[in-house]
Amino acid sequence: MVDIDAAIGYVVAHGDPVERARLSYLRTGQPAPEEVVARIAGGQMPEGGWPASAEGQVPSIDATCFRLAELDDLGSLQGPVVERALNWLAGAQRPDGTWQEHESLAGEAPAWALPGDPEATLYLTSVAGFWLTAAAVETDPYQTRGRYRDVLAAAAGFVVSQLRPDGTWPSFLAVGWHAAGLLHQQQYFHESSRVQMVLGERLPDMSPADVASMAAALRRVNLGDDWLLRNARKRLAETQRTDGGWDSNEGPIFDVNITLTALRACR
Repeated sequence: MVDIDAAIGYVVAHGDPVERARLSYLRTGQPAPEEVVARIAGGQMPEGGWPASAEGQVPSIDATCFRLAELDDLGSLQGPVVERALNWLAGAQRPDGTWQEHESLAGEAPAWALPGDPEATLYLTSVAGFWLTAAAVETDPYQTRGRYRDVLAAAAGFVVSQLRPDGTWPSFLAVGWHAAGLLHQQQYFHESSRVQMVLGERLPDMSPADVASMAAALRRVNLGDDWLLRNARKRLAETQRTDGGWDSNEGPIFDVNITLTALRACR
């Protein structure tokens, strides 16, 4: 079993104020204090998105989804800040149902957000669709075609068109859990289940960070077959460190973040 107390202790010992506020929300369900949310909202651009860096001049799809995830972890996926972000995200969708980063970001974008790259396009479309879905689920757990109906339908249609017959996809691993949530809520039940089967097959080779991210995302949209989440928690128990934390994919500076994600997956 995952040692929840040890994981909590690790975050308390090593987390910054925002991370400790995320822990408090996980433990008590109380949304974060206004000043913590304001700290994140401070970087929001007038358009509604967040830039890829502090010096950025245009909003980024990837960065905006990351900030929405942060706000969600604080129990704050509602309110004016989030509304502006979601409206910008919906408005940034391309005519074919996809999202891509602005071409001016080509020189600094990581592989998963490279403008014009097909793998990045599928990843960003899945992630943007996921967070628009999560916002809809926030207000109505059973909603499938209400808020952002046309935007989500177009995104899901594109994702389905990219799936191979065996349920795999021509892009990054994280496409899987974001796409599964988006597709399920858009009533592509077979396609979503097939993607989850592929994730289950890949689970033994996933990093702890990917396992935590997958389980937390599927739970966020009330999705995830019992066998998949059960095996994910088992994998997290096997990979938890003696200090209570887990290794991130980006180095020790992000270990607290992934430990919080694991706690969300297991709570």
